[in-house]
Amino acid sequence: MEQIGFRMQLNAGQAEEYRRRHDEIWPELVTLLKQAGISDYSIFLHEDTLSLFAVLRRTSDHGMDGLPLEPIMQRWWEHMADIMASNDNNEPVVEPLERVFYLK
Repeated sequence: MEQIGFRMQLNAGQAEEYRRRHDEIWPELVTLLKQAGISDYSIFLHEDTLSLFAVLRRTSDHGMDGLPLEPIMQRWWEHMADIMASNDNNEPVVEPLERVFYLK
């Protein structure tokens, strides 16, 4: 398993809505993520900057690169695009994070 982290940006005033939408995450999206080899996925909010920090584990043969082609993923991105920084195709703007420390 590989652990990765990345940052996204929430729009002002949208923290509660972001939480609500994730509390109601679509079961078919959860299934898709797990089928892509993703597990132990957490997103943290830094309230002062509205930065979202995500950490997940993925298998060595993960299918994350194919997720943008999946209709469920595209619908989720469209569902979230109004409350966070997104690209023209509604995909969230994602900045990879470099791990600088790990304690096992």
